Amino acid sequence: MQRRVETPGPLLDEQGRLMETGYATSLIRQYDRSRIKKSRLRVKEWDYYCVTSDRYALALTIADNGYMGLDSISLLDFDGPWEKTASKMCVLPLGRRGLPATSKAGDIRVSGKGYEMTFQNSGRGRRLFGHMDGFRDGEPILFDLALGPDPKESMVIMTPFQEDPRAFYYNQKINCLPVSGKAALGGKEYLFSPAHSFAVLDWGRGVWTYENTWYWGSASGRIGDGLFGFNIGYGFGDTSAASENMLFWNGKAHKLSRVSFEIPKKDGGEDYLSPWRFTSDDGRFEMDFTPILDRAANMDFNLLCSDQHQVFGRFDGTAVLDGGTHVEARNLLGFAEKVHNKW
Repeated sequence: MQRRVETPGPLLDEQGRLMETGYATSLIRQYDRSRIKKSRLRVKEWDYYCVTSDRYALALTIADNGYMGLDSISLLDFDGPWEKTASKMCVLPLGRRGLPATSKAGDIRVSGKGYEMTFQNSGRGRRLFGHMDGFRDGEPILFDLALGPDPKESMVIMTPFQEDPRAFYYNQKINCLPVSGKAALGGKEYLFSPAHSFAVLDWGRGVWTYENTWYWGSASGRIGDGLFGFNIGYGFGDTSAASENMLFWNGKAHKLSRVSFEIPKKDGGEDYLSPWRFTSDDGRFEMDFTPILDRAANMDFNLLCSDQHQVFGRFDGTAVLDGGTHVEARNLLGFAEKVHNKW
C-alpha cells in the first residue's frame, strides 16, 4: 500500500500524534515544534546536504538532536580514493539552534572555535558557505555553493513508530538540486558546475525512539537529455502506509513500492566494499552498486552509540517510471548506507 497525503494542514494533532501517515511530493503538512508532546531531549532536527560531482563530493550537516548539537563537514575524493570527516558538537541545544520549521525558506547559522557554517534559503535559491580550521593535515577547508532551483516534486514521508504513538519522523528528500561553486582544501579547489554536479537535501524533523537501524540510498545525475534521481530506504518506524522509495525524472516524482538492499557478507558481517544489489518487489528498480569508498564512523558511549557506513559508488541498472518508460543508469554516482543508532 502507498497512501498519498494530499490535504494541507498541521502535521500533528493536539496530542502530538501524526494527523495522517503516508507520503507526499511536497511539504504539504506544517511542522510545529510546539505541538510535540515528548521531552525536548527526544526531538531530532537536521538539515543534511550531500553535493556530488563525478570525482568528488562534499557533505554538510547541521543538527539539533535534543541533548546534542552536531555540525559536520565531509570531503570525499573518489580519485584517491580518500575521505575526511570533521565534526563539532555542543551539549543540550534543546531546540535553541532554531532550525526552520520548513525547507521552503529560512536560514541556519552555527559557529564555534575555528569554524562557521551557514545554510541560507531565500525561497528562490540556496547558498551554503563556511569554513573549518585544521580540517585535514592542519589545512582549513572553505566552501561556498549555490543550489537550485528546487525541482517541482520531492520525496516527503510522514512515518509513525509503533512503539510510541507520539514518536514520528517527518522527512523530505530533495534530489537533483543543481550546484555551482567550490570547496578549497590545501591549495586544491573542488569545483562544482550545474552541468555535472547535483545535491540532495535530507530535511528531517521528528521524535525518534531510542534504538533504530536505517538503510538509505540516493543518486542524482543526467542520463541522456533527462535529469534522473532516486531515493530508496527503509528500516525504521511503521512504513505500512507508504515507503520512501521514489524515482525522479525531469522534476517529476514516480512512486515505488518496496526496495531491498542486498549487502554482501564476509566473516559473519557486512562486506561494504564488495558489490551490492538492489531489487524491488514491483520490478521497477533493479540496480547493481559498485563501491568506491566507505565513509564509516563508529562511536560507542554505552547508552549512546552510532555505527555508520555511508558507501559511495556507482549504480548500474534499470528504473521504470510511471507509465512504463525504462531509464538505464550507467556509472551513476551515488551512495547507499546502513546506520545503527542508540540515541
